[in-house]
Amino acid sequence: MNNYKGSCLCGSVTFKIEGDFDSFYLCHCKHCQKDTGSAFAANLFSSSAILTWASGVDAVVNFTLENTRHSKSFCKICGSALPCTQLGDILAVPAGCMDTKLLIKPTAHIFGVSKAAWEENLETITKFERLP
Repeated sequence: MNNYKGSCLCGSVTFKIEGDFDSFYLCHCKHCQKDTGSAFAANLFSSSAILTWASGVDAVVNFTLENTRHSKSFCKICGSALPCTQLGDILAVPAGCMDTKLLIKPTAHIFGVSKAAWEENLETITKFERLP
């Protein structure tokens, strides 16, 4: 069994996760694009891991998009995405909020039909190691 730690950008919210992840999806659906402001969301999922809020639980806000299964949790101070328990028995954890190095690799891209038009051929554009 693995133990993980994570936090929001401002550090107000910290958490621990005990257990294993079942999957790691890169979701390209329109809800996740709006939710992240990016091409896709990178989320870890577990049906058995235990989430414990270590600090800042009062700063955690939960949101579920009406008439959908799309839910998210975030820090009300800095807006960072946080683990979400609003999906019934499934824990969804944004990969970017993890402080512990993840050894799990993405399982799959999902909702590719909704992929952003500008997400094509990204491997061909110029790359910088820092802000140009």
